[in-house]
Parts: sequence; structure tokens; C-alpha cells
Amino acid sequence: MYTRYFGLRESPFALPPDPRYLYLAPRYQEALAHLLYGIGQGGGFVQLTGEVGTGKTMMIRALLERLPPEVNAALVLYPLLSVEEFIASICDDLGIASAERGASLKGAIDALNRFLLDNHAKGRRTVIIIDEAHRLSHEVLEQVRLLTNLETTKEKLLQILLVGQPELAGLLAQPNLRQLAQRITARYNLGPLTAAETAQYVRRRLEVAGAKDAIFTPGALRAVHRLAGGIPRLINTFCDRALLGAYAHGKNRVTAALLRRAAAEVGYRRPRRYGARAALAAGLVAFAAIGVWQWRLHAWAPLATEAAEASAAVDAAARDMAPRVAEAAPAVAAARTPDLATFLAERADATDTEHAFKALFAKWSKDYARLAGATGCERAERAGLRCLYASGTWNNLRQLNRPAILELTDDAGARHQVVVTALADDRVALEIGNETREFPLIEVERYWYGKYLTLWKPPPSGELALRIGMEGPAVAWLRAALARYRGEPDADIGNTTFDAALRAQVREFQRAHRLEPDGVAGRQTLIHLDAYGPDLAPPPLTRATAERGGG
Repeated sequence: MYTRYFGLRESPFALPPDPRYLYLAPRYQEALAHLLYGIGQGGGFVQLTGEVGTGKTMMIRALLERLPPEVNAALVLYPLLSVEEFIASICDDLGIASAERGASLKGAIDALNRFLLDNHAKGRRTVIIIDEAHRLSHEVLEQVRLLTNLETTKEKLLQILLVGQPELAGLLAQPNLRQLAQRITARYNLGPLTAAETAQYVRRRLEVAGAKDAIFTPGALRAVHRLAGGIPRLINTFCDRALLGAYAHGKNRVTAALLRRAAAEVGYRRPRRYGARAALAAGLVAFAAIGVWQWRLHAWAPLATEAAEASAAVDAAARDMAPRVAEAAPAVAAARTPDLATFLAERADATDTEHAFKALFAKWSKDYARLAGATGCERAERAGLRCLYASGTWNNLRQLNRPAILELTDDAGARHQVVVTALADDRVALEIGNETREFPLIEVERYWYGKYLTLWKPPPSGELALRIGMEGPAVAWLRAALARYRGEPDADIGNTTFDAALRAQVREFQRAHRLEPDGVAGRQTLIHLDAYGPDLAPPPLTRATAERGGG
């Protein structure tokens, strides 16, 4: 909403990690050097830890961009996996076809070993990066250790990077995991930014987004460091809301006062020494101002001059109402529409993984309870579907155009699994249990850090990468899907060979969907193509309405 007002190309403080916005403060340069050094040693483990919001995922993105060209990397973003799913996820990322892996865990590990040996013979190295590693089960961690036993007579074939919160170090210190801990060749813990680094961080993000002038005053930069404690994620949240506040009030610069108000808007509270009556009156003023601010946003924000006038009127009304706060507050609170935090808290018993999978399967007309499997993704395979774990933005979800499970993290650090069922430019519909409610995107972004899980249907043969020279029914399926995409359902699709003409069609489809136009129908391309398969098309995301409410 505020980007054009400040002359920006895009929001500079969006939460999903974007490598363009990477600010390599000295400690981040040191962390990246440790990671590259550890990976360069070959074999064993590298460990990166950091508190929530310190930029671990951004460091992963920076590392991936800086890996030498002779390195193959697999990225595991979703840690709540069985051992079988964990190995399958690695094989998928490395492009090891399911036909090579067979149906057993042993077959998958044997296929992975063959891939590693072949890579080694070509002078290439293989790295597995595991995000949220502190949440891995002991069974998966033991399998991770066993993977490093894959070796030649001279060296290890696999390098593993474990990324997680500080409790990862405590997890690895347990006696039953000491063998894994002994194999860690490099460790680094990310700390918060200093005051000077925070100021430089904010300026850097604004410059990348197209800012020509200084938008945050020096006082605002000091305030954001003090309030956010140097944590990049909190800095992003406070600065984004402060820009929105400046826009709503017609201000050209963000001051310390606006920054403090923005921090309060997103739930930050500084200790105060007011007496009970003064605190109550101050609370009403803040509540009334916040209510009008939110009303302006939900009504799609009038002009800044009108916003300023409305704010002044509300402030005056709040002062007049302060003496009557004891009588007025209960009625006002009862009329207030619950926000996302309240919605999650009231339904916390229905925001676990099982409930989310059940809701997601229902969108595909599948009965989750009737399918066999220890995990949701195992049950998906029984239904002829596959899981996609990824990290991205709202635009990624719009492009995939299907329901997905989002992982939201509330202010207390509790995680909630919810299903997104509808998406508009500024609103999103979330389903928990049997209830659906819409929220502004900006409100959900405060709790969502880009991770999502969705379902897709692979070709009948289960192949996850189709390329020139291949033959068989999977190629026929690919031709049929592309024909439907082009609106040519009666096209001749009898040719079961992946030839140059078919590769050109794949490239055209990839360009249209903003995928890498390499002519190989890999997992991302197949996921977009399954919407044009002969049966069980993915349920589309409907468009969220402009009004707030349940559905």
C-alpha cells in the first residue's frame, strides 16, 4: 500500500528471504566464511545455529548462491519427516528418479550411494542442507549420521549442513548422538545486529527497494534497534508497519515516535510505571487509535490527509471518553473482531499437523483417515499424490494455485499448521478445523516465514524428471498435458519419445510460468503441469473476498 507513496518498487521489509536484500554484516561474513570453509573440507558436518529471526534461512540462500559450480546441493526445509520421507526428499532434490530407488528405504539409499559415487568420479561434490534441524527426530538424526558413512577408501562422499535454533547444540550434546557431534568440522552461532549494523541493514533494504532519500530518521533507526534487539525479523516487522503508519498519516519520514507506535501495533509492549487509572486511560487512547488505523486498512485506506484528520478526531474522542473507560471498555471489546492471534489461540487444539493434513486432503476429495501411513506424505503417496515442501512468497502460492498448509509461529513461539484456501491481492482465507476466516495479508505475514506444504499428482509412472531421449507412458502424459495447456486436446499425442520438438514445448511452458527454461520437465515443471493432467486436477485457490468474515 505504501510503496508508491515512498517511491519504492516493492516492499523492502517483506519477511520471506530474498537474497537480493542480503546485508553481510561482519558477523554474517564470518558465518558465511565458516560455512564455505566447512563445506570445502569435504565430509562430515557443518553446524549453523541462531535465535529465531536472526537470518539463518537468508544465510542458506546466500550459501547456495556462492557454492562452487561443481557442487550438487539438496535442501531439506521441512524437518517433520519419517526416515523414508527424509531420504526421498533428498533424492528428489538431487534428481534421482523414483524408478532408480525402488519401493524400500534400502533401495533409496543404494540409489543415493550410486549417485554420490558417480558424482565423485566426475570430480563433483554433494551437499545436503537441513533447515530447522533442531526439530529432527532421533531416528532421522541417526540416519543423517549413517549417511556420512557413504565414502570411498580415501574420503567421504557427502557433506551435511545442519541449521537450527540454539537448542540444536543441546540436542547434539546428548550421549546417544555423540558420534554425530564428533563429526562436526565447523560451527557458528549467529548473534543479533549491533546498533550501527541495524541502521545499515535498514538503509540497505530501502536502497534495494528503490529508495532515493533517507526515509527513517536517525532517532527511528536507534529506536528500531532498541525495540527489536538487533533481530532482523523483528526489524523487518517493525519497519514495515512504521512505513504503513507514515503513509496513513501523510508523513514523508519515519520518526522514533512512529516506530514505537508501529512496534506497539504488532504486539510489542514496553514496561510502564503508570498508576492503574492512567494506564487504563492510555490503553483506551491506544486502543481507539489502533482500531481506526485497522479500520482504514480494512476499508482500503482513504487518502493520507483524511487519515490524519480521522486520527486527530479519534485522539480527541478518546480523551473525552477516558473517564468513562470502565463502563465503555467491556462493550468495545465485545464488539471487536478477533484478530489472527486470537483466532489461532482459540483453536490451538486444531492447528496441529494431523488436522491440517485432514483439511488439505479434503480439498482433493481424499479421506485422510482411511489412508494408511505413518505420516501425511506417506498417506498422500497411497492416494497417488506427492508432497511439496518449499519456502517462498504469496506469489509462489498464486502461481501454484492450489490449497497449501502454512506454518505460522505466534508471539509465544508456538507453531500452528493452517490451510490457505483462498488468496487475493491483499487478503487470504485460512481454514482451521471446520472454520474458515479471512485476514489481511499484512497480518498473516507477521506469523508466516515463507514455509508451506502442498500436494501434487506426478505422471502415472512416478517419474520426477523427464528429459530429451526418454521414452514411455510418462512422455505420453507430458505431451497430453502440454496439449491441454495449449488448448489442443485433440492434438496427436501418440509419440512417446521425448524429442527436440517436445523440449521446445516444455521450454515455452517454463517461460510462461517463470520457471528455469532448461527444457527438462523436473519436479517444479511437473507440479505446474499436473493442472492439465487427464484426471484429478488440483483444487484451485479461490479468490478471497474484500470483506472480513468466516466461510
